[in-house]
This record gives sequence, structure tokens and C-alpha cells, in this order.
Amino acid sequence: MAKLNTNSATSRRSIVIKLVDDGLIHSQNDLVKQLSKYGFVVTQATASRDLEELGAVRGKDNLGIFRYQFVSATENYRSKVLSDLVASIDSSANLAVVKTPPGAAAFLAGSLDRASKSGKLHSAIGTIAGDDTVLVVSKSASGGAALAKEIMKLLGESK
Repeated sequence: MAKLNTNSATSRRSIVIKLVDDGLIHSQNDLVKQLSKYGFVVTQATASRDLEELGAVRGKDNLGIFRYQFVSATENYRSKVLSDLVASIDSSANLAVVKTPPGAAAFLAGSLDRASKSGKLHSAIGTIAGDDTVLVVSKSASGGAALAKEIMKLLGESK
């Protein structure tokens, strides 16, 4: 698991988004414990504030289990957090190459994989992440440029 800058609220909140999206957060105490695995030492009050500011609400999922989830109103904020992790996007043949700050590529790749799985990113078949670069593979042999545009649209960017 890649370490992010543990002094940054943006880095911490990007991890909170991942943890909530992955369905791992059932309580604020769960969030405190999970964040500590990434090197973030936070209080329950900070966890509560992060969940509230990100728009996560506690409710039953489709299996009837109580956990924190995002409501659609938070999509713009989540896109802003993710777009802050993108330095540039380029393409070639069936590939889109996304540059990030050091340590952020794995998180961004996971977010793009989840977007692909949920149908929000239609033309990607997978990602490969390094430290500061994400390689996104298009379903189409010549779809790299279209994929790069789709990623920019997903993130609300025009880089």
C-alpha cells in the first residue's frame, strides 16, 4: 500500500473516499482504525468531520448492512479531490497515461478501476500504476485519445 503525505488533509480525504467506496467504513471508529493503516493518526472528531465534509452518510446498503456511503451530491467534490491528483494526461494508440504527484498513482488507478467497474468509465479495461504514473488501457486498439478525454470528463478537468 503506497504511503501518501500524512500531513495533508487532501491526501487523508482521498483515502477516506477510497475506504468508503470500498465499503469498509461502518463507524467513525472504523475510519480511525483504517486511516492508521495508511499512517494517518486522527481523532474520532477528525474522522467525523471528514465524513461530513465529504458527504458520506451512514445507512443500510443493498445487503442491509449499515455502513458509510456517498450520496450523489458528493460526486463533484470527489471529482475535485481526484482531479487534484492529476498533473497531466496524454495518450498513444490504445493507452492513456496519467501523471500524478509521487505516491498518488495507486490511489488514482483504484478510483479509475472502480469507475470502470461501475460503468462511469466505459472505454477502459484496466490500469497499471507506478509511483507517479497510471497507465490506462482502452478497449479499442486506437482508443487512447478518446479514453484520455473520457478520463478528463470523469474528473471534470480539461488538462
